Amino acid sequence: MTVDSRLTLVREDLASQALEGLVRAPRFVTPSPRQAAEARLAIRRSPDRDAEQVSQLILGERFDIIDECNGFAWGQAARDGYVGWVDIAGLTDGWRAPTHRVTALSTFRFASPSLKSPASGPVSLNALVSVEEIAGDYARLSAGGWMPSRHLTPVGEDFAAPATTAEVHIGTPYLWGGRDSQGLDCSGLVQQCMFAAGLACPRDSDQQAQLGRPAPTPDLIRGDLVFWAGHVGMMLDAERLIHANAFHMAVAVEPLCEAVDRIDAKGGGHPIAYRRPDLLPSSA
Repeated sequence: MTVDSRLTLVREDLASQALEGLVRAPRFVTPSPRQAAEARLAIRRSPDRDAEQVSQLILGERFDIIDECNGFAWGQAARDGYVGWVDIAGLTDGWRAPTHRVTALSTFRFASPSLKSPASGPVSLNALVSVEEIAGDYARLSAGGWMPSRHLTPVGEDFAAPATTAEVHIGTPYLWGGRDSQGLDCSGLVQQCMFAAGLACPRDSDQQAQLGRPAPTPDLIRGDLVFWAGHVGMMLDAERLIHANAFHMAVAVEPLCEAVDRIDAKGGGHPIAYRRPDLLPSSA
């Protein structure tokens, strides 16, 4: 079995029980399901608050843990399979299946069904919640608090086209390892767009380069993905690219030809792949 440490819950000293017979480990542990209780939680490379953020959990996402150290839990995000360390204090003790997801770019969780009540957040697009009841303009959450009901939709409904979702992120700050509406990296933006379209999507750009099928060049269309080594962007039409990038330090739109020239001049080379993701009819 080929092991990608980003996606496989195994170390030299232990592994997930589901991997027994597939990998070598002195100890196998049955994962314990938890859930992100905060708007965003860093997934870190090691159990240290100063360690590199490799990805994030957003509110309501499931995280299956098999080890704890220094106040951190080591496990795997259920939504995209990413493995790493998460602050235990930001996780619930169990997991409740979500009923709704956030469809606004950002929203808040209020203490009561009033815009004047204390608020926490902001909570990102694609966050997951379990709704107990809808009371007019607000939805009561099983975990406590209220959200604007117009910012929520039942899980599995109301998908948006990926490029449309990308456009609402214009100006969002670039953040290494980020994947929510307060800050994200190139592959985090693509993943958020695919999730909003009701599509599964891996976390990193090299994994995303396997999505769909080759896109014919120069006949690129809206929604096509352009890949460099370690970078990805999305076409808004035949000429314009939108991407979260470290040059603008934000999600920005520019002519593809200008991005190609600038990245090449900085040593990033030319695009290595053009892909056309397979989309649901409702997100075309």
